[in-house]
Parts: sequence; structure tokens; C-alpha cells
Amino acid sequence: MKQKLKVLLADDHKLLRSGLKLLLQRNPDMLVVGESADGEQTIQLFEQLQPDILLLDLSMPAMDGIECLKEIKSRYPEAKVIVLTMHEDENYIKRAMQAGASAYVHKSAADTDLFKAIEAVQAGGIYLSQQDSKLLLHVLLNREQDAIDKKAPYILLSPREREVLRLVAHGYSLAEVAERLSLSIKTVDTYKVRLSEKLQATKRSELVSYALKYGLLSTE
Repeated sequence: MKQKLKVLLADDHKLLRSGLKLLLQRNPDMLVVGESADGEQTIQLFEQLQPDILLLDLSMPAMDGIECLKEIKSRYPEAKVIVLTMHEDENYIKRAMQAGASAYVHKSAADTDLFKAIEAVQAGGIYLSQQDSKLLLHVLLNREQDAIDKKAPYILLSPREREVLRLVAHGYSLAEVAERLSLSIKTVDTYKVRLSEKLQATKRSELVSYALKYGLLSTE
């Protein structure tokens, strides 16, 4: 006989736990082995029952879901935890996945997504709805683009322009820079004009700030 999948429910709303239990009972291969109403009780029951899957709410008394998740994962790194919550904010999703959740499911979509999540997690994977996957990808791409945008002016500088920037920031005159780089003063002045345009920095103090920001003043 095939062994049933043991599921532990953790949610402070009894009515919701009852609804989840009924939903899970549709699948003859699943067995709800316990229910808990707060974070501390969840940890105790997890240790006692050793479920295959923990369905965990994030908003619970005594210890919230994130802290409960971290504690369980610290004790049982292989624990399979599916966060089942009403929170749709990207920060909750990110925090839950970083804490060790294997899946993130919205309560409003439990009837359609929960079994998909359980199947994915049992197979050793993770599960996010298409909506959440797009949301996290959008956030990630925006942050990467912001980081690129902040560094873009410096990235656009040629190696020679960076060298001129370093020397000018160190306080060398155009003539001294020209001598050090074996260039004409006119050429160095052209580089300085390009620097001002690319970095939108007309003052020497602004050039010094850029040089400091990108570590160009660390060596002589």
C-alpha cells in the first residue's frame, strides 16, 4: 500500500484550517496529521509528527510564520514548507523564500495552486505562481537596471579617461598629467572635457567624488 503524504497545517484561523483539511482530503494520497494555531506550537508539532509537508501561514501569534520557518529550517534543513498566506506583497514573498520556503501560495488561489505546489515540492523543486514569478523577476530586473544606471557614467569611460580622472582627482595640473601620460596638454584637456560631459561634473570636487566612489584614489 502506498504511504500517504503527511501534512501539518499551521494557521491561527480554525475555519481556514478546516477548509484546507477538506480540500486536502480530496486527494486520497494525503493525510493531515496535525493542526497548529501559532508558531511555537507549529515547531513542537513538527518535531513530534515529522510531516512530509508543512503548510504555514505567515501571520500567527506567539511567533510569526517567517521566524517559525527559520527555526524549523535551522533544525531540519530538509523540511519542505509551503507558505500559504493572504500576503501578496513582493517583500513577503522574498522574505519567505529567503527563509527557506519551498513554495509560496496565496490563500485566494489555494484551490487551484495548492496541489501544484505540493507536487512540485515533493519532487524536490520550488513553486511560485506565474504572477509571483513575474513580480519577483520584474523587481530583480529593475534593481539590476538601477545599479547599472548608477554606474553607467563610469562604465562609459575609456581606460585612458579613467587614468586622466585619477590624476586630475589627485590634484595634478593638466601639464603634469600630460607629462605623466606622455600626452600633449591639448589632448589631456580634451580628455578632461569628455570626462565632464560623461560624468556631468564641471567642478574638480565632483571629479574627486567620482574617483573616490570608484576607488581611483586608492593608488598613486
